[in-house]
Amino acid sequence: MTLERLNDLADAWGGDLRRWPEADRRVAERLLASDLAARAVLDRALSLDGLLAASPPPWPSAALRNQVIAAAAQAGLRPRPARRFWLDRLVLASGAGWAAAACAGIVAGMSLTSHLTADVQADAVLYQATLAGIDDTEVLG
Repeated sequence: MTLERLNDLADAWGGDLRRWPEADRRVAERLLASDLAARAVLDRALSLDGLLAASPPPWPSAALRNQVIAAAAQAGLRPRPARRFWLDRLVLASGAGWAAAACAGIVAGMSLTSHLTADVQADAVLYQATLAGIDDTEVLG
């Protein structure tokens, strides 16, 4: 890895090597261990990261906000009506209801199947016993 490539990566990903792509990180760690100029590039990126983290997030001015709203209205874009929000909620709730009903059906079906399987097995034992000529009272015993 060259110093130019290290500088490009530091500009793109910052000074924290944990954010870098895995392959580039391993190569950069080897270069940083042996080259002071590479370490200076990374230190510069770390100090820039600190300045960016300490700065407040930008807030748009009221004039810019009004300009964006006016441009959206001029383009024919309208805010979404409130009833659409409730319609979306209703669709989501009904979908959740169907999913819950499906899960309850699966659970009920599985629990009934285990009981039915036991009954079928008991019937099979009784049937085989009658074929062998054994009386039901001997089997149920």
